[in-house]
Amino acid sequence: MITVAVLTLSDKGSRGEREDISGPTIAKMIKKIKGEVTHYEVLPDERMQIKKKLLSLCNKVDLILTTGGTGLSPRDVTPEATLEVITREIPGIAETMRQEGLKKTPHAMISRAVAGVRGRTIIINLPGSPRGVKESLSVILPVIPHAIEKIKGSKAECGRR
Repeated sequence: MITVAVLTLSDKGSRGEREDISGPTIAKMIKKIKGEVTHYEVLPDERMQIKKKLLSLCNKVDLILTTGGTGLSPRDVTPEATLEVITREIPGIAETMRQEGLKKTPHAMISRAVAGVRGRTIIINLPGSPRGVKESLSVILPVIPHAIEKIKGSKAECGRR
């Protein structure tokens, strides 16, 4: 089983002014890789609060998936908070999500989502919309179990699965 924390980052969502659909979408999709949400929370777009929450979850779950705050709006600070927490980037994940998104909309190129590792936890920023979550997560989902195995110290060779 893969333990997962889902953080929805939205000012309106945190105030109860908008229903979170993206977080539950993530929870449903990660079941395909035997993922189980052990923590779910909706937070405002506050960089230090996001950073503090990410740090508190690292090494307690295998995977943290954030949704929201990856665009160009002044309050979109998820990538900055994530970059302050991770110790190693996984650029291929974010690049692949943007590449897949470009097949649907040119707006995908302005996503600032990042992915990386801290300790034994992978953190991945997903878009804020349910559609963006589905498109992005569906393309990266197949590599997540292997990536988690590797950060936990698996010695299995990548090309010999």
